[in-house]
Amino acid sequence: FPTILGLLKDPLLHYVRYHGKYILATKDTPLLMNKWKYYFVNLWQCYFSVWFQSQKVNINQLAKDNLEFLGYLSSLRLNPLVVRSQMLENSFLIDNVRIKLDSKIPISSIIGSLAKDKFCNVLGHPISKVTWTDSSDSDILNRFVRICRN
Repeated sequence: FPTILGLLKDPLLHYVRYHGKYILATKDTPLLMNKWKYYFVNLWQCYFSVWFQSQKVNINQLAKDNLEFLGYLSSLRLNPLVVRSQMLENSFLIDNVRIKLDSKIPISSIIGSLAKDKFCNVLGHPISKVTWTDSSDSDILNRFVRICRN
């Protein structure tokens, strides 16, 4: 029964742009990931007239114990976290087990990498650029289309 509920839950998508690459990340089953891939390919083909093969859209499964991001390998620790809910009127308890993600990343190397790419200074304070915040949705989509065509 929990497997069926896992298939019906609403997926949470994370969107990242880095060095001209677009990354969508989610925690879903392979079936739902293939559905998302199909939906995105159809979206670009039908609405933006961008034709590319669905084989060019890669689905990579991340390992459960480490994660590579921005060229750095971080170790992850999954800690079970019990959230207790109590219904006052009906007087029963529900224990929901959630997995809390604790990451161990060497912060100095990440700050150095972000400072090199002009996202922050060497102390880790963000550098604000107006051009980063002024991008409209259509600009973002047009960039994505240009990258897909190249």
